[in-house]
This record gives sequence, structure tokens and C-alpha cells, in this order.
Amino acid sequence: MTSRDVKNIQGHGLIGQLILLLLIGVLGFFIYYFSPYLFPGLSNDDSVSSSTSETSISSVNETAPSEIVTPFPSSSEVEKTTELPEEISELTLPEEVVTVNYTWVYGNNDWSWELDIPLSVYEMYGSIPRSPTMDYSVYITHPYDDEYINTLSYKIKQAADLKGYDEFQTVEFATAFVQNLEYTNDSVTSAYDEYPRYPIETLFVKGGDCEDTSILLASILHGMGYGVVLIELSDHCAVGVLGGDTLHGTYWEYDGEKYYYIETTNSGWGIGQLPDVYRNASAYIFPMIPTPVIAHQWSMENKTYYGELTVTVTNLGSATAHDVYVYTGFDAGNNQVWNAQKSDTIDLEPGTESSTTLILYPPPSGNHTRLIVQVVMGDYCVSQSYSQWFDS
Repeated sequence: MTSRDVKNIQGHGLIGQLILLLLIGVLGFFIYYFSPYLFPGLSNDDSVSSSTSETSISSVNETAPSEIVTPFPSSSEVEKTTELPEEISELTLPEEVVTVNYTWVYGNNDWSWELDIPLSVYEMYGSIPRSPTMDYSVYITHPYDDEYINTLSYKIKQAADLKGYDEFQTVEFATAFVQNLEYTNDSVTSAYDEYPRYPIETLFVKGGDCEDTSILLASILHGMGYGVVLIELSDHCAVGVLGGDTLHGTYWEYDGEKYYYIETTNSGWGIGQLPDVYRNASAYIFPMIPTPVIAHQWSMENKTYYGELTVTVTNLGSATAHDVYVYTGFDAGNNQVWNAQKSDTIDLEPGTESSTTLILYPPPSGNHTRLIVQVVMGDYCVSQSYSQWFDS
């Protein structure tokens, strides 16, 4: 091949390249102006930034449909699917609520009320162990039923306001509600004697004994904003409501204030009226202050040369117990112990428990002794138990 031939071939190649560029330009023009009609998902808007384009591409990738496309159901199919499947319906049913009816008389008027109490709330309170304390204020300051008691307190106060009752009459009105509940001994409606109830429990069973109705009334008045205390006599419980010097009747003083006696077990007793049987009786006064109540139980596992003592501490009260620890040892007399052991110090929230295990070595041989287990809160022993006496 000569050099001329080579030039001719290059000339034909240049013409072909020009034709190809022209076709590409026409195709680009066609795509630019007609792509919105062919590909509606794309845009030729120059105002769209590069970052927006990147976001759009990312979202397309994330929401890309599967290869199997399911059409939307028709209207008739939608109507058929609005009913929940049976297993889902069971899960979404509202919890069981018990409607309790109350009737009482005050101010020459007959009153009636309905209160809806969730069965689960009543059962929860029934499952809580009773606190080993005579300070029944822990049943009032317990926080879980505040919503229900505050609602009841608000309704009673609202009804009293509509009737134009003054403060004295409002307290009497709330008292009449509680006094008209049925008086029952603990053994009639529960499995135990001296079984103090939380307010929700007393409302649920529509009655109780003196501590139950006193706990309920104090809780209602406390929710209404009145100053109240529990007045606990040797074998009886009542409520004290804060009053001034203008009131008449029996009162107990606490912290420089006068709390007038209210009997909760029978109707007709007014504020400050004390049954004769309790004349000149002394009483314990308990204010509405959240308080921790500590209980414990323990077990001992004997090893070859030592024992493992496991102690479970529970806070049955209504406030956090701070600086709690277990202290244990074998009774050496004169308020002393052999082989004393102490656990770590913890804080214990209301309604919680904590377990600890301590290693105990036997006491010196030839002694008549017993194991002493104490739970200490701060600087005070708040719960204590003993083993049987034995000879080492």
C-alpha cells in the first residue's frame, strides 16, 4: 500500500466520525426535550443541585420494588379486610374493668356513684405482701394508685363545690361516703386477720375494718389537699384532720398542730366526736410521709468448714431505703456476736428486693448460742431475726 492510499483512508474515517457526532447530537436533543414524557421519574430542571440528585438516587435504591408486583385491593376487598384477625383482636381487647356502685346519705340528700376499677390493679395490690409495721401511712403514700384516688378526691370535691359546701361540710361529705361502706372483719373478706388494705382494695370490696376505712378516708382527704394523720389506738384506728382553734371536739396534737378525730366505721359520727370507749386513750400519730419498710428472710447452707448465709431484703414501704446492709454473727451475750460479717451497703427502691450471701465460720466450741441476722438502715437496725439456740 502507498502513502496516497493511506491518506484517502484517513479522509473517509474523518467523514464517518463527523456523521457519528451529528447523530449523537440529534439523539441528545431528542432525549433532552422528550425525556419528561418518556421517563416521568427523571427531571431536566437545572435548578436541582447535585446533592439533591444523589439523595434521589439513594431513595430510589432504598425503595426499589420487588420483582413481584401486588396490585392494590379493590374497594370491596378493603372492606373485607377491615376486621381484625381473631388472634389480634384478643390482644387489643381492653383490660377487664369492674364497675362498683356506692350509695350514701349526706345533707338530706341520697348520693350514688359508680367507680370503674381495673381488675388488674386490684389483683396487683392483693399480691403485695403486707408491711410488718403499724405505720399504715405506707398504704396511703404508695404511689401506684394515686391516679385513681386523686380522681375520686376530685369528684367528691367537685360535687361538694356544686352544692356550695364549705370546708367543714366537704370533709363531712367525704367522711359520710366512707362511713357508709360496710364494716367487716378482716377474716370475712380476706384470708388473714389484721390484713390492712390499700385504698383501691377497700373500694373494690366496698368495705373493711377500722384500719381499712381509715386508710381510705385519709387517702381521699390527703388527695383533696387537707392535712391528715392516722390515729392508732391500742386496738383501733381512725383519722385526724387538721383544724384550727375554732373547731370543737377531741383532737390530738402533732408537730404543734391540732388534728381532730374522725371515726370511719359507722355513720353519724361527726368531726371531733370520740366514742366513749376511747376516752383518755393514748395513741400513735402517723403523718402522710413516704416511709421505707424493711423485711427480710434468710437461709443457711452448711459446708464442710463454714456456712453460706443468703439473706433477701425487701422494701415493702413507699420510699427508698438508703444505706441498707446486712449484719450477722453468733450471739456472744452482752449485745456482742462472734464471727461478725457485714454485707455491702445498698439503696433499695420501694417494692424491690436484694439478696446477698455471706460466709460464716462456726462460733468457738463449748458455747450455747444462736445466729442473729440484722438489717441495718443508716445507723439503726430496722429488721432482726434469730435462729434456734444450739450448742457449738
